Amino acid sequence: MDGMKHMRIGIAEIVHPELAAKLTRAGHTCIPLHAMSAHDRIAQLSNLEGIVVRSRIVDAAFMDQCSNLRFVGRVGAGIENIDAAYCRKKGIHVLNSPEGNRDGVGESCVMLLLALMKLLVPANMAVRAGLWPREALRGTDLRGKTVGIIGFGQMGSAFAEKLRGFGVRVLGHDKYRSGFARAGLEECELDEVLRESDVISFHLPLNGETRYYANAAFFARLKKPVRVLNTSRGAVLNTRDLLDAIDTGKVIAAALDVLEFERPELDGLDPSMDPATYDRLIHHDRVLLTPHIAGVTHEGKFKMADVLADKILHLFPNGTT
Repeated sequence: MDGMKHMRIGIAEIVHPELAAKLTRAGHTCIPLHAMSAHDRIAQLSNLEGIVVRSRIVDAAFMDQCSNLRFVGRVGAGIENIDAAYCRKKGIHVLNSPEGNRDGVGESCVMLLLALMKLLVPANMAVRAGLWPREALRGTDLRGKTVGIIGFGQMGSAFAEKLRGFGVRVLGHDKYRSGFARAGLEECELDEVLRESDVISFHLPLNGETRYYANAAFFARLKKPVRVLNTSRGAVLNTRDLLDAIDTGKVIAAALDVLEFERPELDGLDPSMDPATYDRLIHHDRVLLTPHIAGVTHEGKFKMADVLADKILHLFPNGTT
């Protein structure tokens, strides 16, 4: 356990106040960087032992301004906005809190999947247009289907938990984890997921190995048409290749809570990355889109902050040296 008495911790973005309250109660000082002018904020950096972010980019240039930095904490799951390799080189701890919003993500995956299978969005639009096309909107039951989950960390395992009671077969694949099979969940290789699944859901971090993990070659290996969910990071999936797979019948439909067109700060979209594919995506009637909100819940906001505060205090409890 590594510790430092009375650490100064910068809060770079607005997060649930429980994080600062918990750290303050332990004797640390929290600096609300997000509420300061740029000049005042820069003046604080060299005095910080820790910094907490949500989506702010924390690169080497920024960390070099924080000469006393001991940790970077992200309120959330993914850490692709943090230069983790530089942190390892400098001995800076990187902390995150995927435990905090796993329930929100798991529940959202169930919602998105059912919306796809029951044609919820076109049904809503039809009724609002004065139509009543019951036969054209005949849905598909989830019971009896096989759901393949790729990436079995906090989010993938949460989705598997929420699927209990639906009468589905759940396949879990994770290149770096094993031993998670249990009643109602089969641990398997990727080939089995691609061969057996009726639904494939992605729960992968974004890094050099997973960028465009789901591409044309991936979809070509499918043995039957599937429905696709992505609530991890947009660039895990090649959008153009996904749309091609939908148009050729490899994929029945897709629900995407994350898009490869998201700006690095996750605060909006940048269609200029590939205008043609963006336009094709936005107008495709077999793709359901939501704005990166799978884990955005009132409960999750509190729990992510609370979990991260606990992890910080485990490493840096007040009163130790």
